[in-house]
Amino acid sequence: MRSLTIITFVLLVTLEVKAQHTFSIVAVDPVTGQIGSAGASCIDASSGIPEGVAIISGIIPGHGAINAQATICIPHNNLLVGLNHMSNGLAPQEILDTLFKADACIFGDKHTRQYGIVDLDSLGAPRSAAFTGNNAMSYKGHLSGSNYAIQGNILLGPEVLDSMESRFIRAKGGLAYQLMAALQGANIPGADSRCLAEGVSSLSSYIKVSKPDDHPDSLWIDLIVNETPFAKEPIDSLQVLFDNLDVPFDSSNTTAVYSIPGNTIANVFPNPSNSRLVFQINKAAYMNLRLEIFNSVGIRVMTENILGDTEIELNKTGIYLYMIRSEYEIIQAGKVLIN
Repeated sequence: MRSLTIITFVLLVTLEVKAQHTFSIVAVDPVTGQIGSAGASCIDASSGIPEGVAIISGIIPGHGAINAQATICIPHNNLLVGLNHMSNGLAPQEILDTLFKADACIFGDKHTRQYGIVDLDSLGAPRSAAFTGNNAMSYKGHLSGSNYAIQGNILLGPEVLDSMESRFIRAKGGLAYQLMAALQGANIPGADSRCLAEGVSSLSSYIKVSKPDDHPDSLWIDLIVNETPFAKEPIDSLQVLFDNLDVPFDSSNTTAVYSIPGNTIANVFPNPSNSRLVFQINKAAYMNLRLEIFNSVGIRVMTENILGDTEIELNKTGIYLYMIRSEYEIIQAGKVLIN
């Protein structure tokens, strides 16, 4: 028997409910103008939330998306306020700053919240911002790039977020496929640690993708698995629904990480290599950079601080993904082959 605790308070005539939600991603595609969101949680419809984890998600087609999670109120006031600010033209970081100053939920405060926000600015360029409160339940954290934000709390560990990000970046086929790949990156027992005893990652899942001209209430893709039988994986159930849609596969091979032309900061050679790789940094203006290496299944195998030209060795053959990060985002990413 699943045990979930819901605390309710009646304030005058308004019913507000507290809930705790877990891992998700929001992303935009600056080429197609698509906006997307996906996530999963050990909260489901049986807890009194009909849409399950999808309650954290809000999308404004052609503009942007917000996921507001960790401790939330139902109705989800902070999400609604954030979407209103987005409609009024505020940038992702400005939305966060405004929510911090005027939190609209009676449970918790800024320090128990978690947000991921992405949008397309007036020129169609992507922007992102993410936040994890110090008092959100551990493990908690977020990762972001120019066109995406990934966030989670009550997780098994940082590997959940790392795998989601790696799968998102490596996936092909378009934004919808990239979002499903990110969720599959968290398809491990106990990804939301509350579900470990049941042997699943979560209890509910969703994926939403809008085209630029969609109505907010009629998105191109809007799939929700609001609850599942005991020990049945909701991400797998969502994958079945997604596959049945026959979403067109974009073979143009555009990268999932938006980059500005000329923004390459490192030359990587030799590639392919027998084991030794050199990352030659060609823009000294970038400081406090970090190099991360992931294997073909999305597991991080190496992290190095970049203080200048950096040499590494990878002794196992295969395809690896590398990311070069600043404090706030991925600046460069690519693949290397060790043969």
